Amino acid sequence: MIRILLVDDHALFRQGIKSLLESEGDIRVIGEASNGREAIRFAAETKPDLILMDIQMPELDGVKACQSILEIDPQARVIMITMYRQDSYVFEALKAGARGYVLKDADASTLIDAIRRVAEGEALLNADLAQNVLDDFRHKKEVLPSEKHADLNERETMILRLLAQGHSNQEIAIKMDISEKTVRNRLSEIFAKLQLNNRTQAALYAIREGIANLE
Repeated sequence: MIRILLVDDHALFRQGIKSLLESEGDIRVIGEASNGREAIRFAAETKPDLILMDIQMPELDGVKACQSILEIDPQARVIMITMYRQDSYVFEALKAGARGYVLKDADASTLIDAIRRVAEGEALLNADLAQNVLDDFRHKKEVLPSEKHADLNERETMILRLLAQGHSNQEIAIKMDISEKTVRNRLSEIFAKLQLNNRTQAALYAIREGIANLE
């Protein structure tokens, strides 16, 4: 069962999404929040498997809420909901560690697929989106936490490449003939070496350094 925290300031939208999600046998909405402050509190209290969060909200927007949630729990899985594909707030959320975004006018199958993929450990990064985020870093003269290529061994490099290509821990384990626990342990070591906080930052790092090519 995938336990979801649903965050949006429009009650009717939440009601519609909740009905849609709970029509699936493997998804359950365990909490709802109408603004970013509530989202931070509910995330800490309920520890959902995934947070589906609107960007534009009163009191505290989704980007700042996402940043706060990931500072508290770097392993939290957040999908942003937005009206616009090129919303600059999406870039900020991805840099903070959100696993991806879904458009509000996406069809049901797209949303359900995104939730299941992120719940399995993937990041919703395609080539265009990753390039846009990296371009945004350069435009603002920002850098990812690690500014230089760390000394990764061959197996660590392969794990990082597979992660950047969107594979879950289970898929990486199968491809490399190792256990999922080993994958998790290796990823923790990779994050520490690269001074990165999460899978999205690691994927962007791999693309920037030429370790992976999503095309």
